[in-house]
Order: sequence, then C-alpha cells, then structure tokens
Amino acid sequence: MDKKNEYLKKIDNITLDFLNQFENLNEEQINWKPNSAKWSTAQILEHIIKTNESYFSIPQEIKNGSYKLPITAKIPFLPNIFGKMILAGVNPNRKMKSKTFTIWEPSFSNFGREIFKNFENHQKELKKFIEENEDLIMHKTIISSPANRNLIYTFDTAINIIIDHEKRHYYQAKETLESFGD
Repeated sequence: MDKKNEYLKKIDNITLDFLNQFENLNEEQINWKPNSAKWSTAQILEHIIKTNESYFSIPQEIKNGSYKLPITAKIPFLPNIFGKMILAGVNPNRKMKSKTFTIWEPSFSNFGREIFKNFENHQKELKKFIEENEDLIMHKTIISSPANRNLIYTFDTAINIIIDHEKRHYYQAKETLESFGD
C-alpha cells in the first residue's frame, strides 16, 4: 500500500473509532470535563479540527510561490530532528504531557451533538487534502509548523503528526468518558 492510501486508511479508522465510541453520547456527556484544566470530548474534537485546518493553506502557498520558510530550513538535518521531536510529543501512548499552542486551543463553550457531523465532514476534507497534495508527500517538501514557523519538518511528517495527534486525543477522550460521573 502506498503512503497516501495508508494515511487515508488510518484516517478512516480514527474517524470510525471516534464515532463508534462517542457519537451516541448526549450533550451533557460530550461537554463534561473531569476538571477545569481538562478538555471535554467535544473540545477535543474541536481542537483536532482547528489543528488540522491550520495546515490546509500551506500547499496552495507553496504552489503559488508565496510560502516562506525560515532560514533554518536550509540546514539539512533540522527538519528530521524537529519532525521526530514533534512526533514523540504527539505519540498516542500519552506518557508525555504536552501543552497546546494558543492557536489550537478549543473554545470553552458547550457544543451540540453536531460536533460529530462537523468532525466527520472535517475528516473527509482531511482525506481530500492528502489526496490533492500527494506530490508534497512524495517530494518530502519542507514546511513550518502552523503554530511556530521555526519548527520545520517534511509535509510527510506533518501528515504523520496529524494522524498520531488524532489517535492521542482519541485515547484522551476515552479517559474523559471513563471518568464521567466519578
């Protein structure tokens, strides 16, 4: 299986995992948080959508020549180092705690059950995004993190970061649900 199809399959699996696990929850359950420092299941879904969408404009900027990388992108080993570092930080095993960048923080409002439809539609957009930009994956195009332009890695690594980040938050949402009513 080629990389693109492998990514699409993983996204399908994550989407099904989220929907099968959480779609039947009521509004109280999807908005419940164990404490004020933790996120609800709905906030987790919004965070995933926000994070992923922050990558969506990059390919067009690359293709029209307006995308600018920092000078550090010229140092051959840095994209690999930063990519591995970020992948370790979003590892689904969740042994390392991490704080999100401000641009990716979820809102603190309550959500309706439409968050699941929004998430499902977003996942379709994400798959289309990958399909339309397979060339950037294959050519190991270097990009900057949408949250910090000095963090550089390949587009291929960005897709892996997105996928592992979604898995990580799936497990976080499961933990949140398991503590509901405690």
